[in-house]
Order: sequence, then C-alpha cells, then structure tokens
Amino acid sequence: MGHCGWKWGFRGSGSPPRGTLAKLKIRFKETFFPDDPFRQFKGQSLGAKWALAAQYVFPILHWAPKYSLSLFKSDLVAGLTIASLAIPQGISYAKLANLPPIIGLYSSFVPPLVYAVLGSSRDLAVGPVSIASLIMGSMLRQAVYPNNDPYLFLQLAFTSTLFAGLFQASLGILRLGFIIDFLSKATLIGFMAGAAIIVSLQQLKALLGISHFTKQMSLIPVLSSVFHKTDEWSWQTVLMGICFLVFLLLARHISMRNPKLFWISAGAPLTSVIISTALVFAFKAQHHGISVIGELKKGLNRPSWDMLRFDGHYLFVAIKTGLVTGIISLTEGIAVGRTFASLKDYQIDGNKEMMAIGLMNAVGSCTSCYVTTAVNYNAGCKTAMSNVIMALTVMVTLLFLMPLFAYTPNVVLGAIIITAVVGLIDLPAAYLVWKMDKMDFLVCACAFLGVVFISVQDGLAVAVGISIFRVLLQITRPKMEVLGNIPGTDLYRGLHQYQTARRIPGFLILAVEAPINFANTTYLNERISRFIEEENAEAGKQHALRYLILELSAVSAVDTSGITFFTDLKKSMAKRGLEVAFVNPVGEVMEKLQRANEAHGFLGPDSLFLTAGQAVLSLSSLIKEPTPTQV
Repeated sequence: MGHCGWKWGFRGSGSPPRGTLAKLKIRFKETFFPDDPFRQFKGQSLGAKWALAAQYVFPILHWAPKYSLSLFKSDLVAGLTIASLAIPQGISYAKLANLPPIIGLYSSFVPPLVYAVLGSSRDLAVGPVSIASLIMGSMLRQAVYPNNDPYLFLQLAFTSTLFAGLFQASLGILRLGFIIDFLSKATLIGFMAGAAIIVSLQQLKALLGISHFTKQMSLIPVLSSVFHKTDEWSWQTVLMGICFLVFLLLARHISMRNPKLFWISAGAPLTSVIISTALVFAFKAQHHGISVIGELKKGLNRPSWDMLRFDGHYLFVAIKTGLVTGIISLTEGIAVGRTFASLKDYQIDGNKEMMAIGLMNAVGSCTSCYVTTAVNYNAGCKTAMSNVIMALTVMVTLLFLMPLFAYTPNVVLGAIIITAVVGLIDLPAAYLVWKMDKMDFLVCACAFLGVVFISVQDGLAVAVGISIFRVLLQITRPKMEVLGNIPGTDLYRGLHQYQTARRIPGFLILAVEAPINFANTTYLNERISRFIEEENAEAGKQHALRYLILELSAVSAVDTSGITFFTDLKKSMAKRGLEVAFVNPVGEVMEKLQRANEAHGFLGPDSLFLTAGQAVLSLSSLIKEPTPTQV
C-alpha cells in the first residue's frame, strides 16, 4: 500500500484534523489536569455544582454527613492507637531536628486537625517524620548551632516550615505535582536507606550516653566521634538502651509477621516510655549517668507568627531548608497515600493532598509546629476523624500529662527512633532494582553512598542529578533497533530480542523508540549512517542496501527539527542510492509529515506504509532479485 492510498485512508477513517487551539487545550488539560477533577460537575444543577465544589475543597463535607457510630468506634480505636505511637515519636523526632521536645507534640496537635478538614485520604495520620526532621536539623545547623542560639534556631525552623508549606500548597494549586516525580523509586530507595543509617548512627550519642558528639552527619565523622569518646560511654545507658531496643524490635517483628497484631508495635514505644520513666524515677537513675528529657511546660500551642524571620542574612537558609524538607515530606506523604488508596480501591487527588499538606504546614508554622506530613500507622482508620481523635489525645497530654515526661530517658527516645527508621531500609526492593535495571541501581547506590558519606541533602542532590541526567540521555540518545522478519509470518521484530528474526536482503529496517526532536536529530543522523555502513560491510556487494525503512510507531511526537531531519534524510539517502520509507507514523507525527509534504513534496508514492511487512512486500516488487516468500 503506497503513500497516496494510506494518506487518504488515514484522514477518511478518522476524525477531522484538530485545530491549534484544540490541541493546546488538550495538551494543557493532560499536563495540569490528567485526573480531570471537574468531570463530576458535568450535567449537574447550579446548586449541586456548588455543593460538589465545597466537598472538593473541604473533603470533610463529603464524609461527615454520612458518619455513623460504627465508623466512630473504629476511628476511636485507631485514633488512640495512633496517638500512643505519635506522642513518643513526636518527642523523639523533635530532638532529631534539634528542637525542644514540646515542639514535636505541638506538631501532632494542630496539623492533624487541618488535615482532617482538607485531606482526601481516610487511612493517613499526620505528624513529623524522621527524614524531614533530620534534614531540617542538619541544614539549619549549618547556619546557627542550636546550643548557641536556641531561639534563633527555633525561629528559622518555623520560617522553614512556612516556606515548605507555601511550596507544597503552590504545587497543588498550580497543578505542578509532577515535579516531585523526578524523585524516582530507585532514588528514594537509596536515599531513605542512607538517611535511615545516618539517623540510626546519630542515636549512638543517646544509646552510649556520650555528651560531646560530632556536629557532622556523615558516616566517618560519626564513627570517629563514637570511638574517640569511649571515656564518656555509660554502661547504665548502654544496658537500658539495648534492653529497650530489643523489646521494640521484637514488637515490630511480631507485628510484621502478623499484621493483625499491629497494636503490639504501635503500643511498644509508649510502653517503653512509661516503663523507662518509672525506672528512672524509682532508682533516681538521672544521678547515675542516664540523661533525661527534663521538665516540659504544660499548655497548648503558642502562636509563633511573631517568630517568623525574613531578614536577608537567614532568609536563603530558611527558603532552601523549606524547599528540601517540603519535597521530601510531600513525596513521602503522597506515595503512602496513593499506596493505601490503591490497596483499598478508592481515589485520592494528589494535587489536593499537596494543598492539604501545604496548608497544614503553613498553619503549623504559625502555631509552634515544624514540618509534618501524612504518614500511615496501619491502625485501621476509617475516616479522617481518627486524626481528630489523635489530636484530642495529644491535647489532653499537652494540658495535663507533660510533667510525667520529665524523667523520660533520652536513650529510650533514641531506641524509638532507630526502630522507626529500620523499616526505611528496603533490601528486597534494592535487590529488585538491581535485577531489573542496572542504571537505576546505580542511581540508588549513588543516593545511598552520597547520603552516608557526604551529607543528606548533598546525597539527594547527587541522586536527583543522576536521575535527570539519565532522562536527558534517553532523550538525546534514543534507542534504535534493527528489525528482522520472523520466518513464516509477516511480523518484524528486533534482532537482539528474537533470535529467529532474519534480515531481509537489500532492506535496513530500523525502529526508533523515542520522540524525535531538536535534542536527538544529530545523533539519529549519525547512528543511521553507522547502521548503513555496518549493514553494507556485512551484506557485501551482492545484497547491497536499496531501502531504508523507519518504523515510527513508538515515536509519539516530533518537532520542527524532527521534520527537517526526515526531509534531509530523504535527500542524503538519495545521494547514496537509497530510498527511505516510513512505517506507521501515528498521531501528531503523521499530521506533521502530511503538512511538510504539502509544503515540500518530499514523500514519494511509496513512502508511507502501515506495517513493515507491507513496506517490504510493496518495495520488493521493485527489486529484480527475488525475496523470501512471506505468509
């Protein structure tokens, strides 16, 4: 089937060509509204549209009117379970960020209430997380050391949280959530594992009772500090730390083996805090080498909008810290939310989740909170009411129970942190990446090694840089495959993938497997020339090439440079005595080829074909030599 017949068949059997504005509208919609959030408004009355709009902005209006007592019973148990885990972890993570422990509890009170109103996931709880806490503490410590000026450090933490929230909310409002997709799965696996090791190593200060510890975060300085301060090790602290670490890890192992026993691992941190606090109080252990949290003030969150600091000297540090912690916490929250939505067969709006997480951080920065995100404790939540119950439980703790934490040993908080981050080291996932894609594993390994040996933020930057470089390589160096015929069929497949595929004498059939644009046309031209030289050298004079066939079904887009590449290729191949044919150009590629042909007339009567088999069959009739019979 030649050029003219297929041209008219293409237009006649399909819809009329779309105009430029229509194409731009479709492209805009697919870029910023791939989930088509407004489809539910179609065909609705004005009143119904307003109600749906209110439910879209405030998801609580969707589930609250249908809320029942049975749902409340499940959410009550889940909320109390989450609180039992969030309270000790909140205190621990605040210390990880070099912030007062009370800030961790504040961050588990206000943000969950905001998320309950704005969040669209019914399985997620809200609170601080280890990695974001570690990053915030390490980045801000480069500007001001918390022991030297704790008030300034706290100001910068709240200011960074504000910028993190504004950045997160902006991504959602402007529908730019695809930006966080640059953190590939391989990047996150390596980054999380490296960060988990650094977080765990930092807890050696508490587990060993060391008073003077390195300010650096990488592996070598931490281990050097540990073994150069053996004179500060406290056997009482080591003994207590090992006992509670074993207890927490055992509880985690039991819950992983039997998910129905989740309450064991959920209650283990609070149980550890209660038991260790009682032991310290009973034996006056704070006077025998075991450090404790100390007195914590009672009361709810204090307003902190007057502590936001925007002067030029520290503004850049706050913005940079906010962007990095915002991206990490947002990526973790969205990934967990999508995972549980998929498992339980419901949808969450990623952009709306970004707005919810961003707004709760912006509000949190004004109410003495630092960066939080949506996390999952797998506690059987039915609705976002579980966050309200958790927040109310934390409120009761803040109002009445704070004096009880005065004797809580720091070593137990360190053990709680280690137990929490152990799950971030996913060796089976890393092994799967190794088996599937060695380049992805290189990205994973670079992220891991960068975090462990350089710093958390630099390791992340290296991994993201390598990921982007890989994407650029795929764009500028697209894959091309030589196709051959599978005997007894009219199918053409890659010679490297199918051992039975055979070359057709006189034909070079190449499949291009990427969009063709200004970034890769030079490479394509050079690579095709090399293919031709290799083919001629292998075939010899008897079966010299006559036709170059480009299989374009995998080429999804082409720009002006790509069309120029096609026209120039026809001319350069004609000088070599070769004819060029195109197989199955689709969509935009076909339309642009037709327009270019109308302007330049570079397509001959045998230039466009639907399949490679049709191209070989049609063109081989022009060659006097016989070709293999095909079915």
